[in-house]
Amino acid sequence: METMHAMAPLAGLLGLLGLFGLVGLRYPLCTDQSGAITRRFALAGILGLCGFWIPGAGAMGAFGALGLWNHQHRRLRQLAWLGCLGTVGVPYLISAVAALITG
Repeated sequence: METMHAMAPLAGLLGLLGLFGLVGLRYPLCTDQSGAITRRFALAGILGLCGFWIPGAGAMGAFGALGLWNHQHRRLRQLAWLGCLGTVGVPYLISAVAALITG
């Protein structure tokens, strides 16, 4: 458990990867491209804000990169895989919620 708390600042930095989801604003998809629901994952980058209150949970902001999953540009589509790193922040969120419930 101590190593988890020691790694929290480094894990929180992974949330910055969610900013790649904003690249979709600069290079928008064609309107006839499917996957509009998947592109909404770019909003998941807001989860990184919980890192201000829960150390390490800011890594969930990396989920914002999943908004590029179905992009027509191959290089931008490859950046979407970085969104999977958002799972690093989930244990921090679970431990914080468990601490709240148990008091």
